[in-house]
Amino acid sequence: MEECKENTVLLSYPNKGVAQLTLNRPQATNALSLDLQKQLAEYFEQLSDDPEVRCIVLTGGENVFAAGGDIHSMVDCGAIDIYKRHTERLWAPIANCPKPIVAAVCGYAYGGGCELMMHADIIIAGESASFCQPEINIGIMPGIGGTQRLVRAVGKVKAMQMALTGKPISAYEAWVSGLVSETCADNDVLAHANTVAKKVARMPPLAAEQIKEVINAGMDASLDSAMALERKANALLFASQDQTEGMKAFIEKRYPDFKGR
Repeated sequence: MEECKENTVLLSYPNKGVAQLTLNRPQATNALSLDLQKQLAEYFEQLSDDPEVRCIVLTGGENVFAAGGDIHSMVDCGAIDIYKRHTERLWAPIANCPKPIVAAVCGYAYGGGCELMMHADIIIAGESASFCQPEINIGIMPGIGGTQRLVRAVGKVKAMQMALTGKPISAYEAWVSGLVSETCADNDVLAHANTVAKKVARMPPLAAEQIKEVINAGMDASLDSAMALERKANALLFASQDQTEGMKAFIEKRYPDFKGR
């Protein structure tokens, strides 16, 4: 990865098969500057192609996930300026990442931070975390999935309430609404997210990638079409060495050794 002016995203490998990306703009509550978005895109491209990485943890650290977009960089922008940023291209490597993503959320996940979090497949939130789409308060609206991913996660009426009022919801309300997978004590969020990621990383990676692909593709398809995708993906996995290993290990009552082949 090319050197940037500031390391706004940190990469580490806390466990075998697990990569951790930590947003690193603490002085700006991890506001999503263009530089941060570019670094995040580069890392996701890199990790998507790394055969040693089977799961990715995405976190903002112990105090805040991300408090939204970088308003200071947008206040003087016009419509064409915003359009020409093409931030959808920066977010595509995250949206298209074949590896399972686990988000560890402490503190605020507001605006763009909430939109970024919703790219994850499993979301672990601290009990004091809060979530909102506050863009309406400054005369705009969500622009990176805060209407579309949100409505798919929590349904129309909750998404409308969040987007039209800008009012934050608690971690408990987010869990009840289906926005997060589970909650835990604030001090345990990152450790628990890494435990979950470690478990996922031990699973057969081909099966994990197919599960992620079929769930995402099937959400917007008819049930019949989605079921066809599921059947074909399931059949495809019977061509893998991991399927043979997994079933033999089950019969032999031992732990399987999945190779991703």
